Amino acid sequence: MGREVRKVPANWEHPKNDFGKYVPLMSGNFSEILGKYKEEKAQWKKGFRTDYKGGWKEKSDDELEMSFAEWNGEEPQVEDYMPEWKDEEKTHIQMYEDTSEGTPISPIFENPEDLAHWLTDNKASAFGSMTATYEEWLSMINIGYAVGMVMDKNGLRSGVAGTL
Repeated sequence: MGREVRKVPANWEHPKNDFGKYVPLMSGNFSEILGKYKEEKAQWKKGFRTDYKGGWKEKSDDELEMSFAEWNGEEPQVEDYMPEWKDEEKTHIQMYEDTSEGTPISPIFENPEDLAHWLTDNKASAFGSMTATYEEWLSMINIGYAVGMVMDKNGLRSGVAGTL
């Protein structure tokens, strides 16, 4: 991905490390992600792995010698994810870069239009040194996310520009 709108409480302050830099946090519901990880690990112990279509298939010969962590990574940790707020608490939005786990690139706003204006006025990065127009940001905000970049008949553009 590249840019992602995250719903947050009005008083949310993204955590920073000892050097004052934002700590990357992944999006998604941690409880669901952990549950899925544990289910896949249990199936792995039985000799199966996900087929990426929602089902299970037997592990291949080269996978039989692997640990689940080697195949799928270490168990997710709660401190690596955004907090799990109730829906009624998530009254505002904030733009995140999610090329890595995710850090904010904007302040918090009540509505898409104000966020799009801020991103445009402050020449926020849509990808690398590329910025975006108000219309492009607003389109991307309404979709919720954009890939980092697109290459099509119009050339190389940010994913934000590619949402129009």
